Amino acid sequence: MSVLKGLFVVLWVSGVQAVERPNVLFLSIDDLKPELGCYGADYMVTPAIDRLAELGMLFEHHYVQQAVCGPSRASMFSGLRPDTTRVWDLQHTCREECPTAFTMQEYFKKAGYETAGAGKIMHGFKHDDPPSWSIPYVQGEALPFADDRLPAHYTQYQSPHIHQAEKQMKKGGRKTFKEKQAFMAQLDAKPSTEMLDLPDDAYSDGAMTVWGIEMLEQLAESDKPFFLTLGYRKPHLPFVAPKKYWDLYDRGRIELAAYRELPEGSPRYAWHKGTELRGYSDVKRVGDIPTQKQRELIHGYRACVSYVDTQIGKVIDKLVELGLHKNTVVVLWGDHGWHLGDHNIWCKHSTYEQATRAPLIIYSPTFLRPGKTRSVVESVDIFPTLCELASLPIPQSLEGTSLVPLLKNPDGAVKPFAMSQYPDHGKRDKMGYSLRTERYRAVFWVDRAAAQTGTFEASRVHARELFDYQTDPLEQQNRAEDRAYKTVVDQFERYLSDYFSSGFQTRM
Repeated sequence: MSVLKGLFVVLWVSGVQAVERPNVLFLSIDDLKPELGCYGADYMVTPAIDRLAELGMLFEHHYVQQAVCGPSRASMFSGLRPDTTRVWDLQHTCREECPTAFTMQEYFKKAGYETAGAGKIMHGFKHDDPPSWSIPYVQGEALPFADDRLPAHYTQYQSPHIHQAEKQMKKGGRKTFKEKQAFMAQLDAKPSTEMLDLPDDAYSDGAMTVWGIEMLEQLAESDKPFFLTLGYRKPHLPFVAPKKYWDLYDRGRIELAAYRELPEGSPRYAWHKGTELRGYSDVKRVGDIPTQKQRELIHGYRACVSYVDTQIGKVIDKLVELGLHKNTVVVLWGDHGWHLGDHNIWCKHSTYEQATRAPLIIYSPTFLRPGKTRSVVESVDIFPTLCELASLPIPQSLEGTSLVPLLKNPDGAVKPFAMSQYPDHGKRDKMGYSLRTERYRAVFWVDRAAAQTGTFEASRVHARELFDYQTDPLEQQNRAEDRAYKTVVDQFERYLSDYFSSGFQTRM
């Protein structure tokens, strides 16, 4: 029996209670969709995350505020929505656009916590936000990699061919992102996947795990509570993981997405061609991706998920070994989902289910009632939840709701709907506001200029979408114009009007 599995038995029997100020271990995972064993995907090899779910509360309907890393992380770490942070893309940062914002790590630091972090964390902040850390944030080049083959891009490849191409690129004086992209693609040196027989810490997530374990040992000696954030980069593209994780899956048994069309009746600008993926040297720039390549991509995604799962298991086992589990809240959070060919979409960047839904698991030794909740929740809810678990005042500026009531009673509810948003993929003059309840999703494509004034006018809605997941789990049919659903659409329109008039609140 593993250390983590044994911990479940010990805690359940003994009923250990946390003291007033618990530590926090925050595990942020890039592009992780809820395709995990604990979420019902029995073909996935994710034993560590599955065991954590057995110990904590698994949120089946957790939705991010915007399905792209910068805005999503800016919202979650600040507890503010994209229309407040003014971060809707990767070109803006939270402190520049919203000077009154502060991160949960900064707030806990001011409350006397030691705060430390490494990996991909504050992507919506500049240089991973120095004010958040009492112990300086660790850059990629400072991580303890397994050998001296440190690549130019720490998170990506270990192929000698690619390393040589990176050296040539630097010598050629290519500075802009487009220049670098074009050069690497020309040499076929930016593949979407890599499978080499290497140790875990030859890549950045494994190296960060080594650093995280060492940091836990250091923090265990401190007389202060800690807030440790580990930002795992996989399963973000490129799908790079040691060969042993690829070997866990049989590519011949991988099934493609069941529905690979735009929903009938939905606007074309809600769809995109997967530009992020098309930038890799082995992926077609236009047109459908060949079946064989689709299976390779899905295979690579799953391998990366299992790779990260192993790293998480190592960190939590160390937490238990040091005895820190008795007073540490553990949060596992995916910054958004990922399309794997459904609707013929790859990557994120949409208002659909596969992009906006992400894993959320919270373990708290204060509430030893493991389980699942189907209540809809949002990423902005995490900041106030951690404040309440740490007995810290919840800042009035936060736009989320504490989830502690659901840790006590998973059958309850804290809000009527979850809100996600994304700009259109056309002229970028519309914002899609996606309201999700347990059964439905309604998307209102609103004039963007009007929405950014913080007001809602029904006359400024360009298009509406409605999906009924009880009858249409694959989002094949937009029901917004179906007379049978008129009262449902009207209710969602009232929800959206109230959302704007209340200052972006989704509370009961």
